[in-house]
Amino acid sequence: MSHTLLARSYAKINLYLDVLPRRGDGFHDIETIFQTVDLYDEVRLTPQDGAISISCNHSDLATESNLAWRAADALRKRTGYTGGAQIHVEKKIPVAAGLAGGSGNAAAALVGLNRLWDLNLSDDVLSEIALDLGSDVPYCLVGGPHAATGRGEVLEPIAPMRDTWFCLVHPDIAISTAAMYGSPALKKNEHPRENGKTKEFRDALAYWDSANYDAVMFNAMQPPALADHPVLAEFIDTLEANGCSRAMMSGSGPTVFGIAESREDAEQAAKAITGARVTIAAPVNEGVVIETKYSAS
Repeated sequence: MSHTLLARSYAKINLYLDVLPRRGDGFHDIETIFQTVDLYDEVRLTPQDGAISISCNHSDLATESNLAWRAADALRKRTGYTGGAQIHVEKKIPVAAGLAGGSGNAAAALVGLNRLWDLNLSDDVLSEIALDLGSDVPYCLVGGPHAATGRGEVLEPIAPMRDTWFCLVHPDIAISTAAMYGSPALKKNEHPRENGKTKEFRDALAYWDSANYDAVMFNAMQPPALADHPVLAEFIDTLEANGCSRAMMSGSGPTVFGIAESREDAEQAAKAITGARVTIAAPVNEGVVIETKYSAS
């Protein structure tokens, strides 16, 4: 008899993303506004003796390079825990789409295995382990609306979104995040910072507080991505012409999203999109939710 945890890990979008100069450790500082949406993967965690094993409905992701496997391995190394787990990831979030699907899976493994293995690690310790796995993983532990600085791990809760729907478009193209950071078309914000934030970011947060989300929306990585992949601009134009007040790319892409005031407006935009998968989504205020704990033979 074993106890299995079933977790949801939610996709994230960036409603604001600016890239600041490169740091001494080789990473770039960023300023961003994260928001999770109700598109999610399922991560099932079952204890077993000894080994960590992983399976996935995308067979090419069922390897030890999977962030969920690496999260489990990091927990064992940090704590000296000797037991194992069988991890199954059921992907619903498109892979390599700018939605932090893999980072969310890692966050789900950290939260779920911390409970399943009775490790009792604090949120601060989990965040520390998360950052070693990837810049988005600390945010994915908490989800919801946050302003973020540093590599994206310095998190500040902000007001929940009001009366908002999204139409997400998932083109079947590949974009290299490293290439976006190295692109000559990427304009980095070198303006001075006050209390750790540039004026542009402070202005964006003021717009957020007044629920003027259209004015918030900005992505410094969009120009280089559109230069390499003009089809993204076509999707953005289609969204804005069909029910969405603003549209742009999320993260380093390729997913683009439009923002709408009602589900009907988002569905109108979705109907106008051809040649790509589309998701209608609403904001959620969690990153990981443990759905079920049950016994199975």
